[in-house]
Amino acid sequence: MADPDPELRLAVQFASAADELPARAQIRRWVAAALEHAAEITVRIVDAEEAQSLNRDYRHKGYVPNVLTFEYGEISPGVLGGDVVICAPVVEREAREQGKPLQHHYAHMTVHGVLHLQGYDHIDPADADIMESREAAILKRFRIPSPYSS
Repeated sequence: MADPDPELRLAVQFASAADELPARAQIRRWVAAALEHAAEITVRIVDAEEAQSLNRDYRHKGYVPNVLTFEYGEISPGVLGGDVVICAPVVEREAREQGKPLQHHYAHMTVHGVLHLQGYDHIDPADADIMESREAAILKRFRIPSPYSS
């Protein structure tokens, strides 16, 4: 089946036993909204064991992250490549702790990961402000409140 958006080649993989995973079509909308370039991206939703293993093997960190991004840079002229790995149990726990709808948090983690693929970062406060502002603007298109406002 041909990809309906030639600017986005997206593979969505579900490797989690979680019950309330977002629909592939919804993930596509979130990814497309966050993109500023043509891209070939895989979004993989995983359980804690896989997320922790990837975080340990590639980032040398021992904890289970909510989202991991693997940037491959420009994989062909003008096409950005990368993987976004989202940990379902962590996203579920964080949504519950933050009192927000689960799908809103999945949207946030998807957008967050796609922005990382494009070079956005939040290590220093100025860069964090830029990234958070961009995330909030994208989420607003889906009528999702900013995850950074109280």
